[in-house]
Parts: sequence; C-alpha cells; structure tokens
Amino acid sequence: MSDDGEPDHDPESCIVAVTLDEESIGRSGPDIEHERAIAIYDLIEQNFFAPLGSPKGPFTLRLGITGNRLMFDIRREDGTPVIVHLISLTPFRRIVKDYFMICDSYHQAIRTATPDKIEAIDMGRRGVHNEGSQTLKERLRGKVDMDFETSRRLFTLLCVLHWKG
Repeated sequence: MSDDGEPDHDPESCIVAVTLDEESIGRSGPDIEHERAIAIYDLIEQNFFAPLGSPKGPFTLRLGITGNRLMFDIRREDGTPVIVHLISLTPFRRIVKDYFMICDSYHQAIRTATPDKIEAIDMGRRGVHNEGSQTLKERLRGKVDMDFETSRRLFTLLCVLHWKG
C-alpha cells in the first residue's frame, strides 16, 4: 500500500487496452470521439486494476451497456477470458444526469461567465464526478480491486457510453 492508502501500482495489475462496445455507444460527433480517446488514453497510461480471485494480468477491458447493466468484459492481454461483471446502472442514473447538466453549464459559462463563476461550476463538476467514481468503486467492491484514479477514469468512460451524441 502507498502512503495514501491506495494499492501500489503493479504491471501485472493493470489495464493495457480498452474497447467500448460499438452497439452501446452509437454514432457521435468529433468532440465526443475526442473525449473518448482522451479518457481511454488516460486510463491506460496509469491505472491499478486487479480482478479478485483471478490470475495476474495485464488485462484488456471491453465496456458496454447491455439492458440496464454496465458490462465489464475482462480478459488477459492475450485475449483469454478472465471474467465478465455486470453491474446495475440504476445507482448511476442521477449522478450521470447531474454530471451532464453541470458539464453543459460549464461549457456555457466558459463563453460568458466570470472566472470565479467558471471555477465554482468546475468544482461542482469535479464533486459529482468524484461521487460517481466512488459509487463505481463501491459497486465493484469484492469483484475488482482498483485505486480511486482508476475508478475516476472508468466513471468517465461510463459517462461516454451514456453520451450518445
């Protein structure tokens, strides 16, 4: 464990590739595609991700939405299946809705608001994002061990799956 109580980063406990289920995301504009690419890059760049009771990684992750569930299809780097976790999206509905509303307010404020107003909205956005990240981490407790930053990046991807353009 590191000084902040988070697991130490281990090259055998990480995600090295992420794909988003194309059926889940639909068509999007260039701005959304750019956000997806950044979120995936950031996640792969640094993460701690260890499915409990599974062999060591590194892992690949395919995320998708099936019905009212978020699917985590976890595989070893060579494609060998490890496990698929399905978690209910119900606990995320309000958080994702609030997050999108705040993001819209933030983008509108950038055009006309004072720096103080923009900063206040951004602080609210980060707070809702942290709430979603914590909820995701809790929903995967006992299934996948991860640090908070990995949970934040995965929550961003959950939002991307909801953001259908």
